[in-house]
Amino acid sequence: VEEQRARWGRKRSRTAKVLLETEHEYLGQLDLVVTFFVTILKAKGTLKPAVLETIFGPLESIYVASQVFSLHLEKGNLGLGLENLCQKLELYGHYSENLEQADKTLKEQLKKNKSFRRFKKLQESRPQFQGRKLEDLLPLPLQRLHQYKHFLRDLLENTSPDNTEYQKLAKAVKCVSEISQWVQDVIRNRENSLQLLRVQKLLKGQKTKVLAPGRWYIREGWLLVVPSKGEELKHRMFFLFSDIFIATRPCHPLHLLNSNRFTCQAVYPLQECTVDKVFGHTQSQGGLLSLSFPHKTLLLMSSDQQDINDWYQSLKAAIR
Repeated sequence: VEEQRARWGRKRSRTAKVLLETEHEYLGQLDLVVTFFVTILKAKGTLKPAVLETIFGPLESIYVASQVFSLHLEKGNLGLGLENLCQKLELYGHYSENLEQADKTLKEQLKKNKSFRRFKKLQESRPQFQGRKLEDLLPLPLQRLHQYKHFLRDLLENTSPDNTEYQKLAKAVKCVSEISQWVQDVIRNRENSLQLLRVQKLLKGQKTKVLAPGRWYIREGWLLVVPSKGEELKHRMFFLFSDIFIATRPCHPLHLLNSNRFTCQAVYPLQECTVDKVFGHTQSQGGLLSLSFPHKTLLLMSSDQQDINDWYQSLKAAIR
């Protein structure tokens, strides 16, 4: 037991040391943004206060929280440092929610605000920046949040439950995990919105509305439609979402505006759909799926076994 405790103690000391070293590094990077951008821009008035707030969000408050945490770590007050950090972690969630708008506003200002463009270039040329751009530094808080999660888990795993700091560590791990989940959800929602928008732009005309609240993009790809009568197979592009399945065909390749787009042929709601594998259970070449809707049955085929299996799993999951 003594040996085990000594091992835990060594691992814990190593992790605490690396946590402090990386916190100093992180603080130094935040300091670049706060000192050379936020503070000077506030004083100069190059950007309107609302624009400044949008680009940098709660970065100054995150910087102050990191300073306090760093001081506690230096003094060996891990428990107290974690308590303070937990009270400020919500800032990271708000920061992630603002990041997309921050990026958009920064690009707009660089396009139309000549004095800001010059100022940014001048600040980034300082030796302290080591060739880094403002765009490289703005996502740092989210990267640091991810690191906190791993450091705190390591510390918890190497702390005895009867240690006075164990409860504070357990609480901090829970707190960081919850905020990390919030950030992950923000990122997933953003990526999903971009996918919905991309598919909307791929479809010719505005009749088919892809952008809808609560809708999730799942996958897309080419499949062969097997007609009910003895006609030839039709190559079609399908888009699968959490609630609908869209069948499309490519527009004419020589069309001036729509050569890379698709014409929507049908939108199938998944609410009353069932999917079955007709063949493709064995290691044969490809497979055939049957999709039954209240007034229509679709037979879809692929010569790629893995592809048909993936479609089957995706469709089952979406219907479920």
